[in-house]
Amino acid sequence: MAGLQQTNGEKILLSWVRQSTRNYPQVNVINFTSSWSDGLAFNALLHSHRPDLFDWNTVASQQSPVQRLDHAFNIARQHLGIEKLLDPEDVATACPDKKSILMYVTSLFQVLPQQVTMEAIREVEMLARHSRITREEHIQMHHQQHFSQVSCFTFLLSSCCSKVVVS
Repeated sequence: MAGLQQTNGEKILLSWVRQSTRNYPQVNVINFTSSWSDGLAFNALLHSHRPDLFDWNTVASQQSPVQRLDHAFNIARQHLGIEKLLDPEDVATACPDKKSILMYVTSLFQVLPQQVTMEAIREVEMLARHSRITREEHIQMHHQQHFSQVSCFTFLLSSCCSKVVVS
């Protein structure tokens, strides 16, 4: 549970990303894990600040997630001086490593314009409240499912053991 709370730095960073990618309907960054796995968020973030570097529509519509991630990392290296800290194959998963994504996005934050509005921060606060409710519901469902599995296992075990004849 300790890892579920977002730090203030994460909230500001997430606010900046959401504000920067607001004009890209295919992109909805709500976290620092799964929101990045298709490569669109990295490219939208770069394109929002440096639209001169590449054609958004080409990248968004014609490439696989690994190709889009590779594209974003190469653009950031060539034009912004950010080393390729992530492997596209490691990010193009259902749940990429949060710390790695945070580290890379922080590198982008340091070299790109950093204006963050209070509205964007409030929006992230609302996301955090909504996701806390969802997580609590998820945890409750997990406990119920686990209890059901334990009950089922206990029933099967007792049924099995009652049929064993000790000679």
